[in-house]
Amino acid sequence: MDLVTNKTIDKLKYDLVRNNIITFEDIEKAQEIANAQNTNLGQVLINSSLITEENLLKFLEEKLHIPFVNLDDYEIDKKCLQYISYHEAVRYKILPLFQIEDTLTVIMADPLDLFAIDKIIERTGKTIEPVLGSQNVILKKINEYYDLKGKVQDITTKKEDDFSWTELLHSEDLSEECIQNLFRGMLKQAINEGVHELFFEHLTDELTVNFKKGDASYSTGSLPSLLISPFIQMLKSLCALDPTISEIPQLGKLNFNVNGISLTASISAFPTINGERILLKIYHPPKKLDELIQNKETIEKLKNALLTPGVILVCGSSLSGKTHLVYSILSELVPENKTAMTLESIAKYKLKNIRQSELNEAVGFNLDKAMRYIEFQSPDIVYFEGIATKEGLDFFTSLTLKNKTLITEFLADNMDELRRKFSYPEFSMFKSVISCLIFIHTKDTIEFFDKEALSKYLF
Repeated sequence: MDLVTNKTIDKLKYDLVRNNIITFEDIEKAQEIANAQNTNLGQVLINSSLITEENLLKFLEEKLHIPFVNLDDYEIDKKCLQYISYHEAVRYKILPLFQIEDTLTVIMADPLDLFAIDKIIERTGKTIEPVLGSQNVILKKINEYYDLKGKVQDITTKKEDDFSWTELLHSEDLSEECIQNLFRGMLKQAINEGVHELFFEHLTDELTVNFKKGDASYSTGSLPSLLISPFIQMLKSLCALDPTISEIPQLGKLNFNVNGISLTASISAFPTINGERILLKIYHPPKKLDELIQNKETIEKLKNALLTPGVILVCGSSLSGKTHLVYSILSELVPENKTAMTLESIAKYKLKNIRQSELNEAVGFNLDKAMRYIEFQSPDIVYFEGIATKEGLDFFTSLTLKNKTLITEFLADNMDELRRKFSYPEFSMFKSVISCLIFIHTKDTIEFFDKEALSKYLF
């Protein structure tokens, strides 16, 4: 895998030393970090506080005699977006600004990236005039100017369709339209087959596309090697991931419409020795609670549980609909005088009057930091997807002792497995603060246990 670079900074890095802006030792150390993290040297210099972005851009402007443009104070000519695709914009950190006759002025984080310039010249036939800009601002503006929702065109499905995405496979066609049609085809087939998880894996020289339904995974076909790179680049760009990075995990999400209904998918890219393994998980909008739980008495008990300090535990197997049920509870049962907050890896849907938070490892907002600071927000109800560590278990147990109500999920295929897992001593304190438990056996069979039933049948 080629290292991610910024040719402009790589060429001028020792000029920073000669101008006494940073030391040679700092440059060498930053270069090691950049190589290890597969990021560009300029970002490492800025992230390490060895130089501010403002000073670095000012230095480059003076050295290159290329003007700097602050995109925050600039409105681009949107008609020029047709010349540079969204994927090219993200990959090369570039945006078109305006056109005068046959000259297209573009803003670039790396104005000496001649490969990117030649690529745009070759496709547009325009003369390219580069100016310098902040990489972070360029990426932010790319997501503002390009219509990301429109990147996955609406999908129409019919249950009776015997459809396979491989019908759209033309291995020699590398056009952006063809790649996107393939992806839409994969989503369409997954929806038709009631599949919620799609895996993309490098098990051979091809990229295998696997679906997971229940506990079973099955292959639906493979992309030939020629299509792998443009397909992964397209997929990552749609989900606002960095398509140039493959050595570290990334997490993102995607919105798309199926039969007029807006769906959300989370995407997880994870490095392996064979190449990245990418998982796409599809979430449907939350249903009305009475569609999931027909027993009105159970819904009343859930309302009361939200008014009582303790844990509301939603259990079931993988893909049983635990998160779906929690979203329905949060949508309908949280009292108006209560503050509910969520801690989620990905917010699947925006919930009215719920304060939703997404964890973000890239900026250091992880579960540990969230746990230390969420109490300062004085929430009455806290939802977290699942508790994976002893520290997390102890923390959320302690929240209930401070008059908080916690909603969380727990993975168990059946009641016997739940009993076995809860027999471990680590759960003794946690079990004592569970106010009610909901077990999803199937989408049509949901069992409710209040505290009395828990002590009698489970604990």
